[in-house]
Amino acid sequence: MSLDRITLSGLRARGNHGVFDHERENGQTFVVDVALGVDCGPAAAADDLALTVDYGRVSEQVVALVEGPPVDLIETLAQQIADACLEHEGVHEVEVTVHKPEAPIQVPFDDVAVTISRSGR
Repeated sequence: MSLDRITLSGLRARGNHGVFDHERENGQTFVVDVALGVDCGPAAAADDLALTVDYGRVSEQVVALVEGPPVDLIETLAQQIADACLEHEGVHEVEVTVHKPEAPIQVPFDDVAVTISRSGR
């Protein structure tokens, strides 16, 4: 089966993820991109939201995970987001990128990001 993609880019939320105390105490902004591998054919043919993934609901779940209990690594956060996305009926694969633009590194930079790809059912 050839999969279509539903993409959410630039979801922003404040979280307290990181290994350093100041990251846990002060928090920082995280930016998340999610690409869902789905079959849009049935929904497009019927023009019916019930036959596709509600990306509004997915975006709310992503933000809730970023704002939720802290983890040390953005790799862990990315995995939690991927797992939540794969629980949606019709999502066969997902690619998640978690950006940490305020990462505590000592050289000039634009972004730090981790991208993972996972497949489900």
